[in-house]
Amino acid sequence: MTVQTLQDLLAEGVEGRGVLVRSDLNVPLDDNGQITDPGRIIASVPTIQALVEAGAKVVVMAHLGRPKGEPDAKFSLAPVAAKLAELLGRNVQLAGDVVGYDALSRSEGLTDGDVLLLENVRFDARETSKDDSERAKLAAAYVELVGDDGAFVSDGFGVVHRKQASVYDVAQVLPHYAGTLVAAEVDVLQKLTQDPARPYAVVLGGSKVSDKLAVIEALAPKVDTLVIGGGMCFTFLAAQGLSVGTSLLQEEMIDTCKSLLERFGDVLHLPVDIVAADKFAPDADAEIVASTEIPDGWMGLDIGPESVSRFAALLTEAQTVFWNGPMGVFEFEKFAAGTRGVAEAIVTATGKGAFTVVGGGDSAAAVRTLGLPDDGFSHISTGGGASLEYLEGKELPGISVLEG
Repeated sequence: MTVQTLQDLLAEGVEGRGVLVRSDLNVPLDDNGQITDPGRIIASVPTIQALVEAGAKVVVMAHLGRPKGEPDAKFSLAPVAAKLAELLGRNVQLAGDVVGYDALSRSEGLTDGDVLLLENVRFDARETSKDDSERAKLAAAYVELVGDDGAFVSDGFGVVHRKQASVYDVAQVLPHYAGTLVAAEVDVLQKLTQDPARPYAVVLGGSKVSDKLAVIEALAPKVDTLVIGGGMCFTFLAAQGLSVGTSLLQEEMIDTCKSLLERFGDVLHLPVDIVAADKFAPDADAEIVASTEIPDGWMGLDIGPESVSRFAALLTEAQTVFWNGPMGVFEFEKFAAGTRGVAEAIVTATGKGAFTVVGGGDSAAAVRTLGLPDDGFSHISTGGGASLEYLEGKELPGISVLEG
């Protein structure tokens, strides 16, 4: 990636200057509004901290959830502001709006080293508008918060695949730089696509084949092993003519899966056994069955131990591993063994010198939920969607604008 980085900005000097930072602070909250996994906030701290210590007036832009272009209290960044303040060890102001009176007045009152977090940028419908002129107007309002001598730092990797005002349009107005997180994420993805060490294994899980079809098509010709688990595996099993009971199934994708199996059968690996359940619940009755013998009326909620053993044999010998998507419903302990077993195999590969990447999203959540060591992987991404689109060969607007 040939772009200017945070280090370049710091070398130029930021003392007394306003700096807009697009962070990814989209963390999960429980029913009481408490943060259940602060991973993305933690990952965003180094860039903000470096700017604070250099004397910048930092204005952070971020979103939370999917509000419908207007204020919604349940998507307020208030809990995020509190956690960010705790991690930075300093006060973090939260504006009462995105670019309105409160945001503008607070930004004008910033002194060197202060941090202002704007309220959820998706409270303004222009943030995600398909109309270029609408996004440009919002971008101009963002720029007003830091002044003509301001700068923009893109550090929200989880949103760089989105053409949005705080990601793409601001970078067309202000001098722009890749933050520590974005620069590191792109470096990792380049390692996965530019002459990766072999054997190269990819593990894909999650619920829908349609969500991963493009990445399967892109990676299957390039990798040595492509393991399929999670809910998506049942559409592949159905494509082999097997009965999958009431398991998650995309009937419209069966023919596509048949084609994939015909073309890449030497690379694709499917589960040979399944943990089947009588219902989708943590206390469901469950039994381990062969993939060919899923009972009528039962559903598969995890891969079985023989599948874990076979997948682990491939993964522990790999030199490069990319993992995106759990193998089962890991949130229910009874159906977490498959995801845990595959993850532990990747940890073993890491220990043997392999370059291993957890592709964000539910996979990263599983690492923490199952108590696996972060240092058991070479890299844990903060942006599953962006990672997949990069590996599919798509242009990421938030990266391309930094290169322009």
